[in-house]
Amino acid sequence: MAHNRWHIESEGDRLTLSRRAGARLDFAVQTRLPDGNRLRIAHQIRQDLWRRLQGLRGFSPVVVVERRGGALFVQAGGQVDARVFAKAWAETAARDVLTCALNRQRWSAFAAQRGEAV
Repeated sequence: MAHNRWHIESEGDRLTLSRRAGARLDFAVQTRLPDGNRLRIAHQIRQDLWRRLQGLRGFSPVVVVERRGGALFVQAGGQVDARVFAKAWAETAARDVLTCALNRQRWSAFAAQRGEAV
């Protein structure tokens, strides 16, 4: 059964996408992207993070996108409901996702579609 319920919290220029309200970032990495639709960028990053980290027990992706100075600042990582997890490995894997040139190009193109930069 597919679950399409995501918690979206938008406050000013900051948007947070997570599986549940009040999600925490047990690990996170950051990047800067060209301005675009924040929600579309967040969903794309969330999907790619999940694909890369789905083997991490208790992992739930969290993506925070903030518009500042004509750019998007992204903090991506997640909540891990496990007593112990390989934090350094998770951060490296997330950094690999965020720094991949093909991912970044795809995200930016997808976020630029449909006009308004939400």
